[in-house]
Amino acid sequence: MQTLFCFKSIGETCKYLAALLPLFLVLVFSLPLAANNSIESADVTEIIKRLDKELAKRRTYLDHRHFVIDSLKLEVEDKDMNPRDRLECFLRLGDSYNALNTDSALTFYSKGYKLASSLGLDTFKTRFELRSLTYLPLQAFMSQAQEQFEKIDPATLPEDLLIEYYDAGRQMYSYIASYYEDYSDVYEPYMKKSQDAQVKLLSLLEEESPRYMLNQGEYFFHHQEYTKAKAILLLLLRRIPEEDNLYARAAHLLAEIAKVRGEHNAYIYYLALSAIADTRGATLEVSSLQELGRIMYLNDDIHHAYEYLSIALSEAVECNAPLRVLQSSQEFPLIESAHKAEILKTDRSIYIVMFIMALLLIVLAVTLYVLNRKNRQMNRMAVNLEEANNVKDVYISQFLNLCSIYMDKLSQFNKMVNRKITNGKIDDLLKLTKQGKFIEEQSKEFYDVFDDAFLHIYPNFVSEVNKLLRPDEQIILREGEKLNTDLRIIAFMRLGIEESTRIAQMLNYSVYTIYTYRNKLKNRALSRDSFEEEVMKIKSVS
Repeated sequence: MQTLFCFKSIGETCKYLAALLPLFLVLVFSLPLAANNSIESADVTEIIKRLDKELAKRRTYLDHRHFVIDSLKLEVEDKDMNPRDRLECFLRLGDSYNALNTDSALTFYSKGYKLASSLGLDTFKTRFELRSLTYLPLQAFMSQAQEQFEKIDPATLPEDLLIEYYDAGRQMYSYIASYYEDYSDVYEPYMKKSQDAQVKLLSLLEEESPRYMLNQGEYFFHHQEYTKAKAILLLLLRRIPEEDNLYARAAHLLAEIAKVRGEHNAYIYYLALSAIADTRGATLEVSSLQELGRIMYLNDDIHHAYEYLSIALSEAVECNAPLRVLQSSQEFPLIESAHKAEILKTDRSIYIVMFIMALLLIVLAVTLYVLNRKNRQMNRMAVNLEEANNVKDVYISQFLNLCSIYMDKLSQFNKMVNRKITNGKIDDLLKLTKQGKFIEEQSKEFYDVFDDAFLHIYPNFVSEVNKLLRPDEQIILREGEKLNTDLRIIAFMRLGIEESTRIAQMLNYSVYTIYTYRNKLKNRALSRDSFEEEVMKIKSVS
């Protein structure tokens, strides 16, 4: 293990060993925690969901932080405030703008510096100067910050200012090194200066304090002692609130450790945890969210990549920190690619939805067409049914009319017979019955009623029958004739009256005559054997 400090005496060596004892105890109790802290895919999914929820509330966190700042601004404007209290208020105001707005932070540090200078308060003056030097590299004033810092003689500073001096040096040189990450010959000397300042800072910080634990973990990380770094940083996360800036830095260091070790899930997990801490702390000078967006892009999570990179860039601009804007702008091609990919994904979704809607419209059109056809069929059936009902009504009416006529004729015939017998004209009565004139008249009336009723039910009967007969044997009706004897015989057959005896009775013919008619009709048919079957297929009203 590399020695943290240079020792000139045995007393200092003993002091160093005593300082290592708490660290040893931390490692002993923290290593089991580090060993069991395995990050699974489900943990990554859960932390990303949590980050999305926190990002949705980031304006609320920022509004709260601005409310605190506004309260401090009102306080510092109090004309009756003690000068030292005013200086403390300027210091708190500058610190309140830390990682929120670099310009505003430098403005209040500058006001405090001028006031301390006018009052001859060198301690306050140096404190404001050191705070300003920390932020100047973010504004790209690297040489100015380095020149002013190196003018300060640490030997002239009290111990409390030495802590700020080395902390400012550590942060300032780290920011400057960030500009030259791609140029190792420049980057490494600045990082060496940052780490040297950190070593001296560690010797002054209270052991086991959060700042000490963070810097100790960072020191171990830079010296590739990753197990020790992870153990102390995990313990630190358990001791400080999530919205603390130290929490975000510690989680980011844990992400860097996971990255070096190739632990992909842990890398994403701790970047997301660091981004959550930045969000809850209303921090705009972010790096974890930007880095997480790049990883999401490489993982083909285009939606999150575009959202995280866009937020990181907009917050860097709002923070007015050129260094962060430069770093974020380097990711702009990824933002653009992610944006195009997101648009392409959206377009695909739109096309899919449009295709589905087109299919649904086709299905709907087909359904409407089928329903319309069925509706027309139902309407035709309703019309046909109505016509059939009308035919039935006409048929029943004619049947009742025929019955009424026969009842009336029977009554008249009965009266006539009675009168003839009463008057002794039996010979006239006998002569009347022998001539058959009465029966003939009644049959003709029956034929007229039957023809009308049957043709109402079977309006195309004559043409349908002719289709069953040979062309040269088809039935041709005389003028004014509705049905003839042939057609009436076939009509009775269609009505299901197949016995020649019954047909003969109805038409007032002999059975032999009806048999002869039927036989002749079969001979005239296209198919003698199936003629009667075809007759039964003739349809009524359709």
